[in-house]
Amino acid sequence: MDFQKFNLHPHVAAGVMAAKYTTPTPIQSQAIPPVMQGLDVMGLAQTGTGKTAAFVLPVLDRLMQGPRGRVRALVIAPTRELSEQIHQTVKTLGKQTRLRSVTVYGGVSGHAQAEQLKRGAEIVIACPGRLLDHIGQRTVNLSGLEMLILDEADRMFDMGFLPDIRRIMTHVPQKRQTLMFSATMPDDIRRLARDILQEPVTIQIDHAAPASTVAHALYPVGQELKTRLLLGLLRQTDTGSVLVFTRTKHRAKRVSDQLQSAGFRCASLQGNLSQNLRQAALKGFRNGAYQILVATDIAARGIDVSGISHVINFDMPDSLDSYTHRIGRTGRASKTGDAFTFITREDAEMVRSIERVLGEKIERRFLEGFDYGIPTQQMETAFASQPRPAQQIRRVFAPKTRRYSNSMH
Repeated sequence: MDFQKFNLHPHVAAGVMAAKYTTPTPIQSQAIPPVMQGLDVMGLAQTGTGKTAAFVLPVLDRLMQGPRGRVRALVIAPTRELSEQIHQTVKTLGKQTRLRSVTVYGGVSGHAQAEQLKRGAEIVIACPGRLLDHIGQRTVNLSGLEMLILDEADRMFDMGFLPDIRRIMTHVPQKRQTLMFSATMPDDIRRLARDILQEPVTIQIDHAAPASTVAHALYPVGQELKTRLLLGLLRQTDTGSVLVFTRTKHRAKRVSDQLQSAGFRCASLQGNLSQNLRQAALKGFRNGAYQILVATDIAARGIDVSGISHVINFDMPDSLDSYTHRIGRTGRASKTGDAFTFITREDAEMVRSIERVLGEKIERRFLEGFDYGIPTQQMETAFASQPRPAQQIRRVFAPKTRRYSNSMH
C-alpha cells in the first residue's frame, strides 16, 4: 500500500512526495481512512510509529475545502517540544496548501502569539495552560472548530493537565470530529475518551510494549559510579547521536557539563532553560552540532530526530510507560537502536516490570576495563585525560563489553 490509496488532495499529496514518504506505517494505514471519513478515532500506538502524520494528513486534506482565516483544527499536546514537532510536520506536509499553523505554549511571548492568531490561522497547536490563557483573554476563537486532536493523552494526564483539558472542552463546539492518540490507556484516559469521543474507531498498534526495533541492556552500577561509567561507556561504544536521560533537571545540567569537560559535543535539555535555549539545544542535536543530548523526561515525547542510535537511561525512569517513551526515541521508522539502562539495587522491581512486558530477561553487562572500586576523583581524572576517537561508526551492540550475570549485582 502507498499513500496514493488515500486519495489525498493534490496539494497534500505533493507534500507527501516532497517529504519522501513512501509506504504508510501501520498506524497511518489504519487511522487515515476513518479520519478522512469524518469518524472519531482513538489511536493507541507507541512513539516513533508515525502517528503525527496519521492525523496531520487528514487534517490538511479536510481543511483544503471550506473557509480560511479562522481556527478549524486544534491540536493539544503536552509539551512545547512536541507542539513544535507537530508544527514542523504541518509545515512540511502542508507546504503547498497555504494553510497556516500557529503554536501556542508558555515560556515565550503571549502577545506575539495573539498577534499571529489575529492575522488568521486554520490550525492551532497548543499546550493546555497557555491555550486557556488565550481563551480567557479572547485572543483565540474556537467557535468554528471542526477537528480536535489530543496527542500524547497519557502524557498530559501524567503532567496533571486533565482538568485543563476538561475546561477546554467547554469552549469547543459539541459538533466536531475528535481524535485522541495515546501510547497507553490508563483509567483516567479511558474515561476521558468515553466522554469526548462519539462512537470512535479504536486502533491499537502494539501499544503496551517497547518498540521491537530496540535492543535492551542493563548496566548494574552504584549510584556514585554512574558518571564514570557513562564516560567509559561512551568512549568504548560506537555511536551515532546519543540521548541520555536523567531524573532531575539539576542532574541533567551536571552530567552535560561533565561530558563537555571530557571533550564530548553535548548539550542539556531541561526545565530551567528558556524556550530559546531549549530550541537551540534541539536544533544543535538535530543538525549534529551536538552528538549527545542530556535530558529530563520533558524530552521523552518531544524529540523527533533521525539517527539516534542509543538511548542511555542514566537514571531508571519511575514508570514502565516512561521507559517505553524514553527508548521510543531510538529504533524509529523501522531502524534499529540500543537502550542502555544504569541500574542500582533500588531499581529491581522496575527491572522485573520491564522484563515482564518484554517477555524475556534483559542482558546484564559489565564494562570491560572499568574499575568499580577506585576513588571517584582518581577515575574522573583518568577519563578526562583519555583522547576521544576521531570518528565513530555505529554498531547495534556495544563492543568491549562482556555479559554480566542475571542477578542485579
